Parts: sequence; structure tokens; C-alpha cells
Amino acid sequence: MRLIQFTVSDGWRGHEQKIVYLYEAFRDFGYVEEQCIVCRKKSKIYEVAKSKGFNVVGLDFDSEFDLRVAFKLKKISDKFKSDVIFIHSSKAHTISVIASLLFRMKTSLVVCRTRIKPIDTNFLKKWKYNYRGVKKIICVSQTVVDVLKDSIDDQLKLSIVGSVVDVKKFGKIKKDGQLHKEYNIPSDYKIIGNIGALDPVKDIPTWIKAIKILVDKGVKAKYVLIGDGPLEKEIRNMIGKSGLDKHVILTGFRNDIPNCLPEFDIFLFTSSNEATGGVILESYVCKVPVVAANAGGIPTVVQDGVTGLLAEAGNPDDFAEKVINLLENSDKQVQLAKNAYQFFLETSTKEVIAEKMINELKSSLLI
Repeated sequence: MRLIQFTVSDGWRGHEQKIVYLYEAFRDFGYVEEQCIVCRKKSKIYEVAKSKGFNVVGLDFDSEFDLRVAFKLKKISDKFKSDVIFIHSSKAHTISVIASLLFRMKTSLVVCRTRIKPIDTNFLKKWKYNYRGVKKIICVSQTVVDVLKDSIDDQLKLSIVGSVVDVKKFGKIKKDGQLHKEYNIPSDYKIIGNIGALDPVKDIPTWIKAIKILVDKGVKAKYVLIGDGPLEKEIRNMIGKSGLDKHVILTGFRNDIPNCLPEFDIFLFTSSNEATGGVILESYVCKVPVVAANAGGIPTVVQDGVTGLLAEAGNPDDFAEKVINLLENSDKQVQLAKNAYQFFLETSTKEVIAEKMINELKSSLLI
């Protein structure tokens, strides 16, 4: 198979990391004859792909309706002799459909869907998902399928392949006190952390309210929030008004998550609408116990009382109670972490996900 992975995303989040993981896995396991990433010039994924020596082509991109961009994609596909274009962003989806419809690009189109968001209220989105050239829609969880299925005419197009994490990336297996030293955290204080973009989906207000409860109860901990985003100013204001300035540490965006995450004693994840939560799987790899919201696709990776603890979404009292439950029970922490790591090995390694994904991509050629 000759494969193009296509996105026009600017940022660097879980989906962009997934493209890199899949490229490496398809290469390392010999699953493709040749592959290429087509993305926006000067984007983060373009920089990362270049630095890793990947076959990558950069596009000048202004609009998903730019016919010149669609024609350029068609030319790239023809020159590369691609069998499949694996689409990783909504705007890339639009461009691919235009290239197929107007410029007769013959390549099979496969869409990767990770968002829990209906499409039936948008005629264009509904149409492009049902476009005849789209052979498969690979969803990251059953929750994503459930949101999409009523809008898809041929539901046989829908399939599920979960999130992936490269265990080799997380080589640090023991705490070394990095965050304690960097932020002058007393050695006898626990670190309760969260990682993610500071946007509405992550429900950081509930996280802050839960922290307030824990602080008021006298829990000896510091609370570390890693990430940046559009709500940063609002979150800082909320922390200040809650009197938590001395307790919460906002680190901003960091490139060293594999070094930071193992330093957490508990990963507290309040996101209210997550397709799966790849960072939860990263916590599993690092053997950090997880307390997460019982919302979206999170219950597909967090088995309550087995691989982690689920709390009622938007309920800070429940989150705080679950955190205290874990802090007071070290045996439970160890057992959850052990179960979670085994769950990861069975479901979410590059080996497992790459094999599932390549089989779905190959099946698109038979439709």
C-alpha cells in the first residue's frame, strides 16, 4: 500500500502525535510500501516530521475551499501513486473531497474521526462524510460512532480503532523529584496533576473547584496544570479568586511530558467531552493512578475501580472524594496502576493499534 496521511492542522495535540506514531509504526513493521505526510507548511507537525526524516510535503494553505490547494493535493497523490489518503482534520476532509469530485483524484479516502460532535446540523459536513469517495470512517471510540451513526447513510463505513501511545517514549519509570525541585515543592507533598489544552472541553473550572475542596480539607499536595490555550487568562483569574495561587502551579505548554507525568502521584482529569483521552493512556504507561470524569468516551479506557476511578462529570465534590480515597489507600493506587498498565499493553500499544489501523485502511481498497 502507498499511503498519504493528510492534515492541515496548525497545532500540536493528541491527533497530530497520533499521525507521527502511525507513520513510525507503519514504517517499522513494514506495513506500507511507501508513505508520506501532507500537511501545512510551517505547522508543528511539518517541523516534527522533518526533524524525524519523514517523507513530508508542505502545502501553502489559506482556505479549505481553495481549488488550487485541492488541485495540488491531486497532483501530489498522482505523483506519489497513492492508494489511500488518510484524512486527519475537517478542513483536510473538505479539500480531499473537492480534489476527488472536481479533479477526479482516484485515491480512496479514509477519515479519522476523534471528535464527539454531531454533524447533522451542518449540511456540508453531513454531505462530505457521506461522499461516495469516502470509503471508511475510522472512529477512536464507540462514543464517536454513536454520535455520527444517525448521520451516515452507509453505517458499514464506520469502524473503531482506539488511541495509541508509544511506550518507548515514556522511558522514565521512577520519580526523580524533577517537579519538586523545579517548583520548590516540599518533598513530603504529593503532586496531583492534569495535562491538556486550556479550552472548554477540559472543564478546568471543575478541576479548580475540586482542588479548592482538597486544599480546604488540608490535603498536603501541590496541584500542577500543564498546558496552554484560549482560557488561560480566565483560569488564572479563577485560581486567584479561589485563593489558590500558592497551591496551583500553571506550567504552560511543555515539551517534556514523558519526564513530568511520572512525577504525578494522581492524574486528575475532569474533561467532560473526551473521545477517549490519550493522556489517560500515557498515565497508564507511567503507572500513575487516574481519577477521571465519567463522560464521553473516557469509560471505554477507564474501568471504574479496575484501571482507575470515575467521578461524576462536573461534580467537584465527587472528584475530591475519589482523590482522597486514593491518597488514603496506597495498595489501591498500586493495584489500579498495575491493572491500567496491563490494559494499555493489551489495547493501545503501537503494535496493537498499527495492526488494527492498517487492516482498516486495506479494507477501504475493497469497497
